[in-house]
Amino acid sequence: MTENSDTQPEKPQGPAHKRDLTRRKVVLATGAAVAAVGVGGALAASASAEGTDATDATGATASPGETCYRLTGETTEGPYYIDADKIRKDITEDREGIPFTLRLKVIDADTCKPLKRAAVDIWHCDALGIYSGYESMSGGGPGGGTPPTGNPTGTPTGTPTGTPPSGDPGGPGGGGGHQEPTDDERYLRGTQLTDKHGYVEFKTVFPGWYQGRAVHIHTKVHVGGKMTDAGYEGGHACHTGQFFFAETAVLASAEVAPYSTSTTQRTTLDEDTIYGGGGTQDGLLKLKYRKGRIAKGVVGSITMGVDPDETHDGTE
Repeated sequence: MTENSDTQPEKPQGPAHKRDLTRRKVVLATGAAVAAVGVGGALAASASAEGTDATDATGATASPGETCYRLTGETTEGPYYIDADKIRKDITEDREGIPFTLRLKVIDADTCKPLKRAAVDIWHCDALGIYSGYESMSGGGPGGGTPPTGNPTGTPTGTPTGTPPSGDPGGPGGGGGHQEPTDDERYLRGTQLTDKHGYVEFKTVFPGWYQGRAVHIHTKVHVGGKMTDAGYEGGHACHTGQFFFAETAVLASAEVAPYSTSTTQRTTLDEDTIYGGGGTQDGLLKLKYRKGRIAKGVVGSITMGVDPDETHDGTE
């Protein structure tokens, strides 16, 4: 399997950079190996930003090369979060799109130990930018026009000033206050408990885009609760974040139906108001797919370092 994983250039640093650089965040030592194994899988990947070829692994425990001294960055939950009510691995339902496997590991950023039985939520829009539960409010949709082409050009210059935007101009899912659901659909949403090694895996589709936001997936990590017939209840959210996708993969997806039918203007990773520019520690996924055959499927993985004693519900 050929690996395609682009690393975006670091954005200029300054006193008012989007994320607080004094906070601890998870980083992966360059060139060190780190397990990227999901539930029921065994895929080892290089921890290098560029990455190397994938090789088989037999264990589910991360190698000593995984460093742990910073927290994964917190972000807003966005307006379209629906509390965990579907415990499942496959969240695709009837949505069309490129098959996408998301492999996550959750660790305690202080001890580096895996968090077992933590409830991990994910939710994202479909290939045309529509969120379940909010179909009438979502900003995506088909248009039959020409999909975006070419790679982003230019490098951001200058030092950001002022307060980073907390809202999501031009589209749903990034910021703003919570909105009540407008329909009963729940596709591309789900919750799972991490195993004893801190791993969880979801089956879904590669997300599309909508005006104002780069391609992304939302996530929450809950601890201290328990499973009930109604889902995961109690406890608190110790992490709220978003996962992001390399530009090369997004551009490749835009050549595949139904993504290719969208005429919605696409926001690049550099232009996104939520992505902090810090690579893995700011949610940039490590992606694997066959070059020229992205339609066959993509695997994304990342390790999240959280503080189980803190509360981060994404509404601060």
